[in-house]
Amino acid sequence: MCADVIVAEDDEKQAELVRRYLEREGHAVRIVGDGLAALDAVRHREPDLLVLDVMMPRADGLDVVRVLRAEDRGLPVLMLTARSTEDDLLLGLDLGADDYMTKPYSPRELMARVRTLLRRTRRPAPSPEPAAENPVLRVGALVVDPERQEVSVGGGTVECTPGEFRILAALAAGPDRVFTRQRLLEELHGFDRYISARTVDVHVMNLRKKIERAPRRPERLLTVFGVGYKLTDPAKAARRA
Repeated sequence: MCADVIVAEDDEKQAELVRRYLEREGHAVRIVGDGLAALDAVRHREPDLLVLDVMMPRADGLDVVRVLRAEDRGLPVLMLTARSTEDDLLLGLDLGADDYMTKPYSPRELMARVRTLLRRTRRPAPSPEPAAENPVLRVGALVVDPERQEVSVGGGTVECTPGEFRILAALAAGPDRVFTRQRLLEELHGFDRYISARTVDVHVMNLRKKIERAPRRPERLLTVFGVGYKLTDPAKAARRA
C-alpha cells in the first residue's frame, strides 16, 4: 500500500531514519522541519498520512493537529514525542491525533503503526463482488458502515478518527449492551502501550460532541456508572419510558 507521507521532524537524523524506512516500504516522503511548514505541506499536498513530532519550532505538533482538525482535515496523524506522561498522550488524542508513539521507538514498530493507520483510513478499490462481511450497523438514526468506514446521524455525515470509529463500531454491533472500558480499550490495540483506559473516556467525550444533540446530556452514547458505556436508540428508549 504505497502512500504519500509528510514527516514533520526537526531532528534531521530522526527524520532521515524515518524517511529511509518509509521509502523502503514504497511510500513517497517529504520532510519538513517545523510546524508551520507542516501545515503548508498538508494544505498543498493533501497527503495520506502525517508523521508529526510534538516538539518543533514555530508551531509545535499539538498546535498543528489543533489547526488541521479545526480546518476539518481528516488525514491520519501519527504523533512522535519524547513526552511520556499520560496527560500528554491523552491531550494529543483529544486534539485529534490518531496514534501516538513515545521516543525512543523502534523503527519497525513505527512502520507497523503506519501500516495499521493506512489500512484503517484508506478505502480499497471498489470490488465487483458484494461484501459479505461487515454489514451496516444501525442504532436508530445512527448508521455505522464498517466496510466504507463511514458514520452518519440522521443522514448527516460524521467525521471520526480511526480510534473513535473502532469504539463506535464495537458499541453499534451490540446496541444496549454494556461495554467495559477495558473491553473498548482492546479495540484500540494499535495505540501506544503507555495509554490507560482513560483513553476510552477521551474518545467517548469526542464522539458525544459529534453524535449527540446535547453532548453534556447524552441520549445515545450513555455512561453506565461503575461499568462502562453503551449505545442506545433514544427514540426506542422514549417509547419504552
